[in-house]
Amino acid sequence: MRYYALSEQRVRRVLKSPSRIEEGIAEGTIALMQRAGSKKHPYEIWVMVADEKTRRKIISAWRYPGLTQPGESLPDTILKEFREAGYGI
Repeated sequence: MRYYALSEQRVRRVLKSPSRIEEGIAEGTIALMQRAGSKKHPYEIWVMVADEKTRRKIISAWRYPGLTQPGESLPDTILKEFREAGYGI
């Protein structure tokens, strides 16, 4: 979160009211997205979570420059970060 300059409250806001929900790239996860920025410089904030029995575990949060289309896969750089972190993608 620090790398992408995202606060804890901003991540909670994405969890509470996402603009879009998609299947996560890691097994058993979902990805929540909320648009942010301006018309000239739009970006998206993504949060990947895994639902456990009693709570929701945040796996990753990142800021994506630009806008994505629904169902579009993540860029290779994001996938590479998950592989390096050992999430088995």
